Amino acid sequence: MTEYWFNIKTHEVEEDRLSDWSQLIGPYKTRAEAEHAMEKVQARNEAWEKGDDD
Repeated sequence: MTEYWFNIKTHEVEEDRLSDWSQLIGPYKTRAEAEHAMEKVQARNEAWEKGDDD
């Protein structure tokens, strides 16, 4: 099964983790999910700052 990762250094999606763990967010089941990784991170950070548990 293919996994997709978002590289926070290059801002590119990688298949099957090519880079060092410290540069990656994931894994994601689809390329589309990985492409939107930073949006999800931002939403979680905003929720955390507001004290939301969602």
